Formats: sequence, C-alpha cells, structure tokens
Amino acid sequence: MNLNFTKMHGAGNDFIVLNAMAQDLSGLTADNWRALADRHFGIGADQILLVERPTIDGVDFKYTIYNQDGSLVENCGNGARCFVKYVSDKALTDKREITVQIATGVMVLTLNDDDTVTVNMGAPSLDASTLPAVVDGCAQREQGSDTLYEVKLSDGHVRWLSLVSMGNPHAVQIVNDVDAAPVQTEGAELETHSMFPRKVNVGFMQVLNQQHIKLRVFERGAGETLACGTGACAAVVAGIRRGELVSPVRVSVRGGELNIAWAGAGQAVYMTGPAVTVFDGQVSI
Repeated sequence: MNLNFTKMHGAGNDFIVLNAMAQDLSGLTADNWRALADRHFGIGADQILLVERPTIDGVDFKYTIYNQDGSLVENCGNGARCFVKYVSDKALTDKREITVQIATGVMVLTLNDDDTVTVNMGAPSLDASTLPAVVDGCAQREQGSDTLYEVKLSDGHVRWLSLVSMGNPHAVQIVNDVDAAPVQTEGAELETHSMFPRKVNVGFMQVLNQQHIKLRVFERGAGETLACGTGACAAVVAGIRRGELVSPVRVSVRGGELNIAWAGAGQAVYMTGPAVTVFDGQVSI
C-alpha cells in the first residue's frame, strides 16, 4: 500500500499529514502509525495528522491526530496551524478561515496574510476532574486565581502544578532555568503519575517578564517536542491565573516562537505562529 504524505512542522513540532479524503486509510493500525512516525525506520514525526470529511454539519473538515506511539490525541495546536496551511496549499478549500471537527469539539483556524496561522483554541477547562486528575487528598495552595496541586516525585522532591485542559491535559510548573530543568526524567515520571489516569502533558515554564516566557513540554505519547501549541496555551493560562503574566504573551520554545492571547475566565485562547511545509512524498506500507 502506497501512501501520499506531506511532512510539515510548526515551530519545530513536526508532522506527517495524510489526506484521508483522497486515499483509504481505514485499514491502518496503531502499529502503522508508530512505523510511520519512527525517525530511524519511517518518515519521522511527533504526530500524524489526518484530513478527513466532517461527520457534523456546518464544518469544513475533520482533524484526527495520532501520537508518535500510535495513540489518539484530542488536540494539537501546532498541528492545527499546519492543517489549515495544508488544505489551502493543496486547494482543498479557498477559505482563509476554516472550521475543523476535533475529538472534543470544533476549532476555527485562520490563515493570515503573512502566512502565519491564528487558531481559536477555545476556552480552557480549569476543573481538575475534567483533565482528568485525581486530586482527592492532594495538598493544595492558592496563587492568584489559580489552584496549585502538590505532587511528590520518586526522589522525594515536591512540585506544585497548575492543571489546565486545552481539550488535552496539561500540568504546568514554573522553573528558574528551563534549559537546566530535568524535562526528560521528570516529564516522563509526571506523564504517567497515578494522579493522571489518562496521562498528562508536562510543561516547564520560565517567566522572563510578564509578556515573555520560555517553555519546554514533555508531551504525552511523544516525549519532549521542539514546540507544543496546546502546551503553550496551557502555560500562558496558568501564568495569567497565577498573576505572573499579562496577555498577550510571547512563548519561546526550542523550535521557534508562538504568540498566545487570553482575556481570562470563560474566554477563548488564541494562538498565532508559523506553519511550514518541508516536503511531499510517497511511502510504502
């Protein structure tokens, strides 16, 4: 079976994009997704994005996302930016603003004149139970309007986490030096911590000033990536609620920069950033 694909990235967070409207992908399994995403024996990617026909009225496309480990993921902000550039470049639509169906609802994506993309990420959920997170008996403290939850690591250290859902779960902590943070080891431990029955994306945020942060994210099912769009949104929401940040916020990630705006509780988060096509190809499965 030969698959046509496009390799793309958003600030270094890289994707395989497959048009499921033009080729039959129904027989592919988690093993196939893992093989495609493998950086040594496959194409290599953090996530795989499928462009599909929507199953609800009034929406332009359906957007399905698989992690590097073959698992389904609810949302991917950097991928959303690549999605709208892909459907525009491939002449699947002539709209500059499109609506896409995702696992948790509908997103609005806008291709800007400077070729950046703005994504309406929707309002964050700030209820720990919706992540889901098991916080019964967990020590808590307030900072600003945020509730921080205590997590004890296997080495005895304690971390205080902000919990934010952007359609997918995020646990965010503030660190003094993000470049020196133990992202690989601590991220892996927190991702699978018993507090998070469906695992969690782990954000390490360094506040440079009220409108600029540095961020690294250990993504559920993918490990550390060069950028995480939903992670950037979650970090900014957490920072604003803690009283550390003021919207809009520039987020410096290892693969580039994102701009996040949030007006506060009940309001949508807006993310603007790049979307780049690397190459087109065909792969045999």
